[in-house]
Amino acid sequence: MNVWTAIALTAVGCYLAKLLGLLVPAGALERPLVQRLSALLPVALLAALTAQQTFGDGQQLVLDARSAGLAAAALALVLRAPFLVVVGAAVVVTAGVRALG
Repeated sequence: MNVWTAIALTAVGCYLAKLLGLLVPAGALERPLVQRLSALLPVALLAALTAQQTFGDGQQLVLDARSAGLAAAALALVLRAPFLVVVGAAVVVTAGVRALG
């Protein structure tokens, strides 16, 4: 499969996903369970992506400086720090662990 075939298939798939979303009846989207799940879905996807990027390296589990940075960010979140402080703590701890190792 060449690159243009992959791009065309991706474009068609995105169009069909969008069309499928438009065909869902409005009554189905107004149910409380659907609304709760749609509010939690982006958080769950972001958490899964963060975990995969932090702890995954191909087929292996990796604990390195990224793990320490994530732990620092989690601690800052628990302490209810502002977003920039959370990001800064993660960056500083990750850089510090990499510098020491």
